[in-house]
Amino acid sequence: MEGLITKTSKLVVLAAGAALALSFAAGCSSGQPDPAQRATNAANRADQAASRAEAAATKSQQSAAQAQAAASRVEQAASDAKAAADRAEAIAAKTMAGGHHGGAHHHHHHKAAAEGGEGGAAGGGAAPAPAEGGAAAPAPATP
Repeated sequence: MEGLITKTSKLVVLAAGAALALSFAAGCSSGQPDPAQRATNAANRADQAASRAEAAATKSQQSAAQAQAAASRVEQAASDAKAAADRAEAIAAKTMAGGHHGGAHHHHHHKAAAEGGEGGAAGGGAAPAPAEGGAAAPAPATP
């Protein structure tokens, strides 16, 4: 974008310079200063227009940079929000699993009691089932 405006500005200045040179040549041959003054005015107006175009290009580039920075901030915020949602989901999953923790522990006791009963039956006696929350009693020794 900047290159296009720079080229356009150079062409405008060049055209104004050519018009000024022609005006001087015409003014010298006819002796009238009016065309030279008009060419000077035209060159000044072209120069002002080129300056305004350059300022507009600079402002446009600044706006584009600001928009890009804003888009980057939005992208970062979205990434942060996704990470927070993932953490919340992990916490929720742990909380849900924690509510059933007693049930999983309870199954463990049943399994230990079943194993103790089978081993005790083969050895000639049954091991007592452990109390809730207590440790399993050792199996009696066989003589």
